[in-house]
Amino acid sequence: MKVSVLGASGYVGGELVRLLCDHPHVTVKQVTSERLAGKMVTATHPNLRGRTTLRFSRLADLAPCDLLFAALPHGSFAKQFDAVRSITPRIIDMSADFRLRSSGAYETWYGHKHANPTALDKFVYGLPELHRASIMNASYVTGTGCLATAAILGLLPLFKEGVVPDGEVFIEAKVGSSAAGNKESASSHHPERSGAVRSFQPTGHRHTGEIVQELSMNGTPTVHLSATAIEMVRGMLITAHVRLTRDLDTKAVWNIYRTAYRDEPFIRIVKDTRGVFRYPEPKILVGSNYCDIGFERDAHSDRLVVLAALDNLMKGAAGNGVQAMNIMFGWNERAGLSFPGLHPI
Repeated sequence: MKVSVLGASGYVGGELVRLLCDHPHVTVKQVTSERLAGKMVTATHPNLRGRTTLRFSRLADLAPCDLLFAALPHGSFAKQFDAVRSITPRIIDMSADFRLRSSGAYETWYGHKHANPTALDKFVYGLPELHRASIMNASYVTGTGCLATAAILGLLPLFKEGVVPDGEVFIEAKVGSSAAGNKESASSHHPERSGAVRSFQPTGHRHTGEIVQELSMNGTPTVHLSATAIEMVRGMLITAHVRLTRDLDTKAVWNIYRTAYRDEPFIRIVKDTRGVFRYPEPKILVGSNYCDIGFERDAHSDRLVVLAALDNLMKGAAGNGVQAMNIMFGWNERAGLSFPGLHPI
């Protein structure tokens, strides 16, 4: 099957090319970058030396393909969608452009009107653990926000079970620098980023909209999300605090998560009683498509603390997109995604 990647010069685009080069059912046909057109892909993604001889093309030079991944900056693909849909029957958009079902919600969380609101209902939110059946029959699928993915997967079983009063949750997310993309800024300058533990969005983070949307199975939740940048390149950890409507002990909470995720290939419940890795740890997930989820019941209150870790460029972006592609074409969901991560690193 022939797959092309629109906007392949960024971190997510590079991860897509890396994964697709080793995918058993896929040939990478074209990759685009307006800025780098004509240059070797390996000049930008040196880890792919010896794996591909592709050069970047321009959008105008895209030929028909079986599936197109779009990895353009947020706000760009919505303007290109109508033009590129004629060259491919299936699209997976990794940007935030079509993640929210409501144009009003998009304006609330992104601060401007949507460039193509009539196309919003054409896309399926691409989180397999929630929308596997819809993805299977979809022509157009979205990627998911990395913070949103970790938060949704960590909290989904509790919200399905209806044990969070009023759906209120407080989430603190710690994220690595690659989540900001490869465009340099004052905050990414090494002397400023190195050693940092920097609160960059204590309120109003745009991924809040996705979390609210996807956890609304028992009413609209109240989500309080804060994000902190830490000295790590890849990876993220969310720590979520919820009150419980019932006095659930550790075993009961474990059973809720086990029931929800027992058949999920990329969800691991991490709940050990001792050791350094008794809770989810982003470091050991680098390069993998796993989301590790853990929890701790507060013995002194009705509070449950939920932790979820993932690689923001993998399960939080490119890996999740490839998983969605596998579902769309009826392949094994693990195809091209078997790398387990490294330890130590």
